[in-house]
Amino acid sequence: MSSSAPTRRQSALGSKDRFKTAVAAAFGTSVENYDFIAYGTASALYFGGVFFPGSDRFVGTLLSFATLAVGFVMRPLGGAIGGYFADKFGRKPVLVAAMTVMGVATFLIGALPTYEQVGVLAPILLVAIRMLQGLAFGAEWGGAITMAYEHAPWHRRGMFAAIPQSGNPLGIALASGVFAWSDTLDGNWQWRTPFLLSAILVIVALIVRSRLSESPEFQEAQASGETEKNPLRATLADDWRGILRVIALRVVESFAYYSTATYLLSYITERHPDLRPVALGAITAASLLAIAVTFLAGALTDRIGRRPIYIAACVAAMLFAFPMYLLTNSAQPVLVATVFIIGIGLIHASLTGTQGSLLTEQFRTATRTSGASLGYQIAAAIGGFAPLLAAALVGAFGWPGAALLYLGAAMIGLVGILATKETWGRHERERVLRLVAEQSQGQTTSGVSANVVLPSSKSKTR
Repeated sequence: MSSSAPTRRQSALGSKDRFKTAVAAAFGTSVENYDFIAYGTASALYFGGVFFPGSDRFVGTLLSFATLAVGFVMRPLGGAIGGYFADKFGRKPVLVAAMTVMGVATFLIGALPTYEQVGVLAPILLVAIRMLQGLAFGAEWGGAITMAYEHAPWHRRGMFAAIPQSGNPLGIALASGVFAWSDTLDGNWQWRTPFLLSAILVIVALIVRSRLSESPEFQEAQASGETEKNPLRATLADDWRGILRVIALRVVESFAYYSTATYLLSYITERHPDLRPVALGAITAASLLAIAVTFLAGALTDRIGRRPIYIAACVAAMLFAFPMYLLTNSAQPVLVATVFIIGIGLIHASLTGTQGSLLTEQFRTATRTSGASLGYQIAAAIGGFAPLLAAALVGAFGWPGAALLYLGAAMIGLVGILATKETWGRHERERVLRLVAEQSQGQTTSGVSANVVLPSSKSKTR
């Protein structure tokens, strides 16, 4: 190891850029989510009539949600590509490249011609650009999370990994707020404006991310020759069980969000059009609450472990499946707003706040981005069909069909977390706290560090 390579002492205490990296990762993640969620909102409110005007309203909604799902299908491929390059060449280049592709794709959606202007070419172009969005979004998440996680002090990795996760609801809040404002504009500017405005956010995010330093833990693994020649193949061969765990853990979170913020928004708009402003405002308010809840959930995992919070959130989702539609069907603005506050601001935020560290800790440094990204994005691809499945089930069985879908996803998450070992239990916390305390005092800790492992049974590199 060269003298310039990060040392185990530096890794244990966190890098000097730990706060800057986490905030930059969060800002970039918020922009990526703004771009991706803007599409979901537009699908629920506008795209059925703009790109599929020949269909009746129900079929148009299904086709619109089908194009939404196409982006999710591309996310595992994006996760595999982004994870491979992040584990082989570094996390930072992937973050910059993913942001660039996502920004260009989102801007192009805002400039697309409609079906009325160019006919069937319009939905074809929409699907093609949506595929680019899916690739970029799939590549982005793993790099952002691992950067924040690997720059952080060992004993606060739950909190630091939750900071970029907080960028998710921030992006959602931005998208919902902009759509609430653009709803007051005329004609196609209602849906075009949010996509066109994203160019400003992308430029700022690119400037911020280009100034980040590479992950010290990756640099240490690279300097010691502990990286994999083919990270993706190594992950599939050695860590496939971790990928399956991540898929199960992620499915509940993905369904929890898209069943609520995307499908439920469409459900309310179709049955009570006058409640659309209330729903959009509630999503924005719930997303703002989720920023704080996501951060607090991540910080709490550093104190009590990852599993307790995830178990509680899965159980809450199971209990909320039917009440969320009963409250919505009341058509009372306060109750409708409450559904989004609970579903997005509390349940979903608790899951995302825990995921940053929990999912990352299923893998060692050399395959961390590949494994976490692949499992995360495969589950996202499944969750992307939630609005489409919910709409089809409601068409066949009424609202209980959508409630059962939500309940089923929550049960999968609960089984997944019960089958997952705690990655940050009491003994690990005590050992790491002793190490950090001794290192912070400048003591010699070579003997201690040899006995301390990452908060992950899979980790081979500190």
